Amino acid sequence: MSFSRRTQHELEPNALTLAVRARRAAGLAVCDLTQSNPTLTELPYDRGRLLAALSDPRSLVYEPASFGLREARSAVQALQREAGFEIPAERIVLTSSTSEAYGFLFKLLCDAGDEVLIPQPSYPLFEHLAALEHVNVANYALAYDGSWHIDFDSLTRARSSRTRAIVVVNPNNPTGSFLKRDELRRLLELGLPIISDEVFSSFAQAADARRVTSVLETDEALVFALGGLSKLAALPQLKLAWLCAAGPKAALAEALARLELIADTFLSPNTPVQHALPQILAARLPVERALQARIGHNFSFLVRELEGTAATPLFLEGGWYAVVRLPTLLSEAEWVLALLKQDGVLTQPGWFYDFTSGAQLVLSLITEEVPFALGVSRIAERVRTVAG
Repeated sequence: MSFSRRTQHELEPNALTLAVRARRAAGLAVCDLTQSNPTLTELPYDRGRLLAALSDPRSLVYEPASFGLREARSAVQALQREAGFEIPAERIVLTSSTSEAYGFLFKLLCDAGDEVLIPQPSYPLFEHLAALEHVNVANYALAYDGSWHIDFDSLTRARSSRTRAIVVVNPNNPTGSFLKRDELRRLLELGLPIISDEVFSSFAQAADARRVTSVLETDEALVFALGGLSKLAALPQLKLAWLCAAGPKAALAEALARLELIADTFLSPNTPVQHALPQILAARLPVERALQARIGHNFSFLVRELEGTAATPLFLEGGWYAVVRLPTLLSEAEWVLALLKQDGVLTQPGWFYDFTSGAQLVLSLITEEVPFALGVSRIAERVRTVAG
């Protein structure tokens, strides 16, 4: 049987996955510092309000709309207005996920064999999303010198005659670094469309006037800002996201006309969540505040607990994750396997996110406070033991 090359990937589980399975099969506890599913943690969801909103009888009527129901797009429009951006509903496209939004935009901007530029390190899903659209990726580096910034020399080297768009993640996952306004100006000079994943943008750790709130700050080039319920409302199971578009008038009009055809071909957002969206967004703030408090508490504990050890939490601006730099006395694989097998602590190695050198751990800051403290304390002790 023959299958497409674009679906070919490594089927064998890696050593960490096998070790986790073995530990759980043996009935041994796992202190999971990779927990990124908010619905499996204790959060103050307004369950009654959410369930009532999802029970709207209008959901029994099918109303196909290429960009999504007007009421739902108006709710996203109001959300953008709160952030200081006036985006007409006609420039808002609803999708079932940000992954689907990427797929739409890759279809819009790229032919088979074209390229998009993606940051490194970053979320490991991009290569799969691009491959499924017959699109190649080229990496540009995020450099760290006490804080994160775009390495524009690497971006220049990565660009080719087939480059069709630049992807930024604002703030980036897992580095938590925001795009700065001087960086956006330099990106605009390249004359390429910019796709900005802004799902974590509500989770900044402190104010910084240099930051780009959203690429919707500019219309000098085609820009697409992605958001969704997965992070904003901590409700990934409801499967609703959006992209908001801005740019020069003629290019924007053509982009939206082509996006309408793409979106109309799929019509994927489900009706109940679209009708419920105004209530879902109105109910999100207690959950957002609880997550912000947990993230801040956990990161502060991480910094205090690792102080004086050979492990260093890297500077964090926002998002749900922390990066910890470890001494290279062990490889990343050896660190994560030692922590799991000897200390019962599950972490993610930096290579999951395409860190290219050194030894890093990536920890989820939305892990509940008690298991987070337990796991971090064990990491600190393991580092002391290894480093002597």
